[in-house]
Formats: sequence, structure tokens, C-alpha cells
Amino acid sequence: MVTCYLRYIIDPYKLKEFEHYGKLWIPLVEKFGGQHHGYFLPSEGVNNVALAMFTFESLAAYEAYRIQSIDDADCQAAFAYAQETRCIVSYERSFFRPVFA
Repeated sequence: MVTCYLRYIIDPYKLKEFEHYGKLWIPLVEKFGGQHHGYFLPSEGVNNVALAMFTFESLAAYEAYRIQSIDDADCQAAFAYAQETRCIVSYERSFFRPVFA
């Protein structure tokens, strides 16, 4: 199991647009076999950092999702929305494995 952690730098004046972008991606990750844990938007403190996390059964499953999403019309529309609205300034992606009791 691998969890993808995304840390976004967003335009704080386009929070509504970024929230819409996040809502587009949640079902798309699930469409390709992932489990989305949600987007986390600024509340108190820094106003231009947002997070997202989702899990796939393996890094190979995540990589398959990335390849499939390139040709998926709904994924392309979500990418285009982010570009058009310019709600994302930058992002970084990291991968983690969970530890359970």
C-alpha cells in the first residue's frame, strides 16, 4: 500500500476554484482504483497551502493510474480547469507507506 501526499501552493484568491478542482479529482482517483482521503484547504494560519492524500494498493497501481489518466477525458478536463483558472501555483508529490498496530 502506498499513499500519495500532495502539497499545493495555491492562489489564496482562488480558493473556490481550487476547491472545485479537488472535487473533480476525488471520483477520478477512485475511478482508477485508488482511495481518496480528501483535500485539505487552508483554515487558520498560512492561506496558500492545501493538501491532498490518496492511496493505491501499490506503487505499480499508482503508476498505472497515472498512465491511464493521461488519456482519460475527465482527467484532461480537470487538468485544463486548473490551467485555465491558475488556482495552483505549484505542487510537490511524496509517497508514504502506512504503519498499523
